[in-house]
Amino acid sequence: MNNSSNRIFMQHDAILDLIQGMARLTERHLQDREIEAPVMIGIHTGGVWVAERLHALLHIGQPLGQLDISFYRDDFTRIGMNPQVKPSSIPFAVDDRHIILVDDVIQSGRTIRAAMNEIFDFGRPASITLVTLIERSGRELPIQPDIIGLEPPLADEEHIRLQGPEPLNLAINGSRVNREKT
Repeated sequence: MNNSSNRIFMQHDAILDLIQGMARLTERHLQDREIEAPVMIGIHTGGVWVAERLHALLHIGQPLGQLDISFYRDDFTRIGMNPQVKPSSIPFAVDDRHIILVDDVIQSGRTIRAAMNEIFDFGRPASITLVTLIERSGRELPIQPDIIGLEPPLADEEHIRLQGPEPLNLAINGSRVNREKT
């Protein structure tokens, strides 16, 4: 029997607390690597929402960059045009910069690979630190985040999505299969 389920996993205030903890971990990560004056890029859409908050908490001087990686995805021809494609904006030079790349959820690693491909079209950064609100299983590429907000236990058929921007909520949806033992 299949039952479709949608439920709120985490609400706005708890997400903001999680992002504050991520900011502290990111500061420590940058200090440990002696990185000064990093720049930040968020991936549309949820990654930008998280990045806006991290950007303010970390007091980053340069404006926030934003990427829409729709045209860089390796499954673009299969999934077709995203009806809400937004232009990417990186309002700073990328060459030799330390970039903090922010996304809301990492699963397969394909979105991050596409984002890095686009960043490298702008120039060659000194380093990229990957920060993600949610990490879940299902990696298809050897891409690992440096800073993780949370790794919730999810069934294979469940998906987690950041809803927002105001208020932010994490929703889990998917179908649960109920099986009787025979």
